[in-house]
Amino acid sequence: MSDVNGVVEDGWEQVADTFRSNFKEGKDLGAACCVYVDGRAVVDLWGGLADRERNRPWEQDTVVAVASTTKGATAMCAHLLVERGELDLDAPVIRYWPEFGAADKEEIPVRWLLSHQAGLPVVDAPLTFEEACAWDPLIRALEVQKPLWTPGTEHLYHAQTYGFLVGEVVKRITGRSLGTFFAEEIAGPLGLSAWIGLPEEIEPRVARLDAAPFPYNSVEDMATDFGALMGLDPAVAVALVKTLWGPNSVLIKAGSVGGITEENMGSRAFRAAEFPGGNMFANARSIARMYAATVSDVDGICLLQPDTVAAMTVVQTDRTRMHGVPPELEPATRNMFNMSLGFWRSSPPVMPMLGPASFGHPGSGGSLGAADPEARVGFGYVSNLWAATLIDPRAIELASAVRKCLD
Repeated sequence: MSDVNGVVEDGWEQVADTFRSNFKEGKDLGAACCVYVDGRAVVDLWGGLADRERNRPWEQDTVVAVASTTKGATAMCAHLLVERGELDLDAPVIRYWPEFGAADKEEIPVRWLLSHQAGLPVVDAPLTFEEACAWDPLIRALEVQKPLWTPGTEHLYHAQTYGFLVGEVVKRITGRSLGTFFAEEIAGPLGLSAWIGLPEEIEPRVARLDAAPFPYNSVEDMATDFGALMGLDPAVAVALVKTLWGPNSVLIKAGSVGGITEENMGSRAFRAAEFPGGNMFANARSIARMYAATVSDVDGICLLQPDTVAAMTVVQTDRTRMHGVPPELEPATRNMFNMSLGFWRSSPPVMPMLGPASFGHPGSGGSLGAADPEARVGFGYVSNLWAATLIDPRAIELASAVRKCLD
């Protein structure tokens, strides 16, 4: 079993036991987990290999790609501006970004960008990877694009465009890119090892990603597992999985904006660019510390006030239907995408997180950042063994252990 290092305070041993079990059972290669309570770390663990090929161990300062866990950090940037009175979520996007109003988008409010209801989950223009990394070409494409549905009537996960849409609003208000704003207003003050746009000097600390074996032999097998978790009829589960994750589905297309592939996601160009929907590099300690600062004081820093947190975590997608889902499958989707203004809300069994009041964001490959305002907890988990499952059990089991320790 891989060595696990770090600290665990008395009463939090169950989190450490769960973390070690992931290695013992072959669920993790290299990983880290951290829990903050009332502004201080009670669990801070790391272990395994940062690079299997080179037999390089995961160190205290190792960072890794956290995919869509990035979206929580991006949302925090927007809500900082809301708290400062610089951004009105109910104002039309064109107040800050006039060019966005083309093609029947002039009435879209900012809140629909954060809640994935703007109707822009894919980019129609055939952009290259280099153009996406350059930012402005992708922004120009979104400006002239017509929404896929009538904005505000449906929702669907904006896997990559979310970061560009929210990031451009932040840029228009502050004159700074999202990655720069995050570095100067959140990561810097809190002392985080987290970057949206990775500096070249941090490259030696980055863990190498490994793909876990695909756990299913067919779509039907995957749907059966998913259906059992969700309590769905097997036939309904198969139809839903094929609708949402079939090869030609909008959700699949949403993840490959601008020629992004698995190959170029590992490139220096991708790491250096800013994709605020999915290319933050961080460790678990930084994610937990960042979320802790939204619900408690962390070394004198309280990132957001309770009223801001309460407003930004009100679920939005319970008011609209999921795009592309036929009427007979709609009931099965009601608890699948419990999205507030940039954050998933706790919604067992899909995303139980830390408790009913908790909020956060997961990322492909298994990472998760979350907070609970009632328990004043911040949580972070990262891994370099990317498992292609619809719901990753590792972070869910660790969050469950946190809940049991709190109880």
